[in-house]
Amino acid sequence: MDQDGPASRRKAWSGGPALDGSGWLSLTDDELLFQIEALPARHKRDDALLEVLRSDRHFFIRQEAAKKVSDPERLKALSGDRHIGQILVRWMTRAEDAAYLERLMAETRHLEVRKAAEAQLRMLQKLLAERQSSS
Repeated sequence: MDQDGPASRRKAWSGGPALDGSGWLSLTDDELLFQIEALPARHKRDDALLEVLRSDRHFFIRQEAAKKVSDPERLKALSGDRHIGQILVRWMTRAEDAAYLERLMAETRHLEVRKAAEAQLRMLQKLLAERQSSS
């Protein structure tokens, strides 16, 4: 039994390159992390990063890839993954994101995502209140 109980829904991860993988998934963990970290701010590798996010690589590698995705909207489809959901909510800063954060808090089964969404929503509400009071 692991920490999530006997009927854990935890996705198993695989270390190292995928045997049938191509592109970044064929790299070792160290090589993959190097490629992810080496991406410049304005890159055009979101598709490769999303492939890593959908893979069964270790959560740390997937989180680092999520941090580098240029278009956070593309992460919304993966918000059910607790490791990606924690990264997604950090990007959300617009008034339109408040409803999404509230829905995510209500629907997620992952405490870490719920806590991150709550913290981001509080920050967003404070930011929006400050903007309204200064205008």
